[in-house]
Amino acid sequence: MKNFIFISPNFPTNYWHFCRELKNNGLNVLGIGEQPYDELSQELKDSLNEYYKVNSLENYDEVYRAVAFFTFKYGRIDWLESNNEYWLEKDAQLRTDFNITSGFQTKDISFIKFKSKMKEFYKKAKITVARYHLVKDLAGCRKFIKKVGYPVVVKPDNGVGAAATYKLKNDEELVNFINEYPKEVPYIMEEFLNAQVNSYDAIVDSNGDPIFETGNVTLSNLMEVVINKDDSMYYIHKELPEDIRAAGRATVKSFGVKSRFVHLEFFRMKEDHKGLKLKKGDVMALEVNMRPAGGFTPDMMNFANSTDVYKIWADMIAFDKTEKELGETAYCAFLGRRDEKEYALSHEELAAKYSANMKMVERIPFALSGAMGNQMYLANFQTQEEMEAFYKDACLPKA
Repeated sequence: MKNFIFISPNFPTNYWHFCRELKNNGLNVLGIGEQPYDELSQELKDSLNEYYKVNSLENYDEVYRAVAFFTFKYGRIDWLESNNEYWLEKDAQLRTDFNITSGFQTKDISFIKFKSKMKEFYKKAKITVARYHLVKDLAGCRKFIKKVGYPVVVKPDNGVGAAATYKLKNDEELVNFINEYPKEVPYIMEEFLNAQVNSYDAIVDSNGDPIFETGNVTLSNLMEVVINKDDSMYYIHKELPEDIRAAGRATVKSFGVKSRFVHLEFFRMKEDHKGLKLKKGDVMALEVNMRPAGGFTPDMMNFANSTDVYKIWADMIAFDKTEKELGETAYCAFLGRRDEKEYALSHEELAAKYSANMKMVERIPFALSGAMGNQMYLANFQTQEEMEAFYKDACLPKA
């Protein structure tokens, strides 16, 4: 029997589905987390063979001892995953220290975590990347900006989402940034692109071939959602565009991804770009995330494709294939509204008006609310026009 250690299986709250499907496939599912066992959901308890509580997942020695305990009790550990961006480096270190070969090792982390290092792998896949500069001093930044022009975007080279990301529109803002940014954090500066974020989401087997593919489109600018506390909007494609599919598959091969659930991000240009020789509608690289898309996106994939990605992923782990088929497809829309904003349609009115479309209505966990809002709605639509009407209704402010 294979032994699978799941790091932080209680967050996000829907991750118990991954554990349940692993257990259904005959694996020993062993959880390590900070939450007391009695506070875990019953569904998660039922999905684990055993749970080891640590005081802090940040404390590597504690987590190391937990893995050592499970190794002593159950034998060799075959898999160790968190499926969570925050813990990818610790996952890799634990795999390396315990010789768990089914996943990224410490030596692999730099090219899947640092945005500057990802670019070489995108280039190898013949996918255009934005021009960039690693921030060191004001003079170097000015030299780069002389080449690409304002605005520019600066963000941590190793970071998640839009955290600590800034759009600089002039020299005054550049000087303020250089004076104030944390010097111990490596920052990358990139030319600003008028583009829309499209993703390629896939579960790939041990050969790096997809056994499930989909993708999403981000309608709201994540940086502005975080900074301005805007509504959050994105949707799962009814049918994955072929250019995104091709770019995603090429990127998977370039990075040598095997036996993983991945969320790869691309830009679709909204206008021509002379500097990069791109036309409106062209696809170019953004960044890779070697884990499932965050929050409730796996549930959206299920609703959009009438399937179960938790099972498909667990089948990949257990059998390196799946027999789970896709059903009828639809657009699945995500909307995250803010508690502090007043809307023309109240929560109750919106839920009632679109009750036939609603698939899930939930409060968003506080840890995710900065980027995703406070109140979540997932809804299916057969046409893009219907989905756009929903977004217009839902985001209209109160008069």
